[in-house]
Amino acid sequence: MKRKLSWLLTLGLVLSMFLAACSGGGDDAEQPADEGKDQAAEENVEQVFNLLNGDTIPSMDPSMATDEYGFQFLGATMEGLYRLDANAEPAEGIAKTHSVSEDGLTWTFELREDAKWENGDPVTAHDFVYAWQRAVNPDTGSEYGPYMMGGVIKNATQVNTGEAALEDLGVKADGDYKLVVELENPTPYFHSLTTFGTFLPLNQKFVESQGDNFATSTETLLANGPFKLENWTSTASQWNLVKNETYWDAATVELEKMTYQVSKDPTTAVRLYEEGTVDRVGLSSDLVDQYSTHDDYVITPETSVFYLKFNQTRNEALANVNIRSAIARAFNKQDLVDEILNNGSIVADGLVPADFVNIPGTENDFRETSGALSAHNVEEAQAFWEKGLEELGTDSVEIEFLGGDTETSKVMNEYLANQLQTNLPGLKVTLKQVPFEQRLDLDTAMDYDIQFAGWGPDYLDPYTFLSLWITDGGNNKMGYSNAKYDELLNESATTLARDNDARYENFLEAEKILFEDAAIAPIYQRAMAQLVAPKVEGVFVNPFGATYEYKWSKAVSVE
Repeated sequence: MKRKLSWLLTLGLVLSMFLAACSGGGDDAEQPADEGKDQAAEENVEQVFNLLNGDTIPSMDPSMATDEYGFQFLGATMEGLYRLDANAEPAEGIAKTHSVSEDGLTWTFELREDAKWENGDPVTAHDFVYAWQRAVNPDTGSEYGPYMMGGVIKNATQVNTGEAALEDLGVKADGDYKLVVELENPTPYFHSLTTFGTFLPLNQKFVESQGDNFATSTETLLANGPFKLENWTSTASQWNLVKNETYWDAATVELEKMTYQVSKDPTTAVRLYEEGTVDRVGLSSDLVDQYSTHDDYVITPETSVFYLKFNQTRNEALANVNIRSAIARAFNKQDLVDEILNNGSIVADGLVPADFVNIPGTENDFRETSGALSAHNVEEAQAFWEKGLEELGTDSVEIEFLGGDTETSKVMNEYLANQLQTNLPGLKVTLKQVPFEQRLDLDTAMDYDIQFAGWGPDYLDPYTFLSLWITDGGNNKMGYSNAKYDELLNESATTLARDNDARYENFLEAEKILFEDAAIAPIYQRAMAQLVAPKVEGVFVNPFGATYEYKWSKAVSVE
């Protein structure tokens, strides 16, 4: 979900909005005749986007969502205290204003009184209390609740482990329209955190009335955001987002509808774009060269990082640091981004992405400062491999490689498997390629050896990446543990919470430990190569959280 990037697409869209705002003005009689025609034409443009999605939506339950697709559609249909604007700054949502105590531990949010749920119920502070308690309630089984709130909201960890009652969670309603949040420690990024999907409110009466069926279909969802889902079930391959007329700021929302269909084949997707059936499509590497001179071609950098996860509990070989170190260095990442992706993605030799955050008080990028910690080097890989095999007392290793089942994923999985088997004698790789939702389930169950995975930041701070690998963390799911690493991350969130310089020193040291341990093998930092129809205006690409923001978007005339 994150960064200070030169967002090409976002910048273009922001500029187009700026120019539109600065043109015209005055009485109609003073406007040039052509301008009046343009405005009339735009009024007649059907406010519909036709879009594709890479897979089904695994979950629309804010407490249970863990993936890009879930958070994307939660962000469109629901609203929390704040939502991200064009500049990736928190803009008014259900909260109008907030204040922070001098010690940084108490945040008080003043809520608007005109926000309603789709069924007409008011959105109140009680809805936030219920949702946040539900997210950390051990009976719920949420992964993101404990991960996002633990160490941040007072007593969240204790509630989740059963050591404290739900009522002890540091969130209280002071009447219907004032929310008081107590933090465990001062949290520099808490304002941006309130925009994230796990912190969305829930209507308790509605959720409990749906029981186990909650968030499994259109009929069992309740929107309070700019749009609502139509014709959706948890297994649907087609669905719509339609304007939510009960949204408190519905007057700002110009889009009436977005249609979605699942497409995993890039060639099919491009054909749909050329036919005019869809308005935006991602390009696979084999299509980039063909369309790179197209008028609609756009590259958008991201701060999502992809890597191999090593499950140290399922396969004895992967519990060996030398075997992991060998695998991490044995594949050519530059060829992968140049030939297989070919979409502007860049090689990743660390975890925290480039152009994400600077070292405090400087203009030095964190990634540049930390350096390349896990670079491709076949000679080093083979030296680690030989040492690891000797320690294991064997001359061969078999591993299962878990990856996605899209066309691009399959090509990438096969490339990585081939590179590993070619450069590490005695290694046999078996591919297991499954749909996205199944991969998430296998990850949760730790039912894999090596997994192709990725992470997009949830807020603007290195902690969103580095906290993934804390011992027994909700997203660790690979048995990695290092006491010094845990200590550095714990200090950054507690005793050093108000000392940003010291926090970043800890982050730099922790990242080095992560790669000395070869806990993961970074591959690339993603960019998107897309064709975007000229009619699509005002879609913001968020630096964290939901990938796209559509509240301020519209379809414009291209005549």
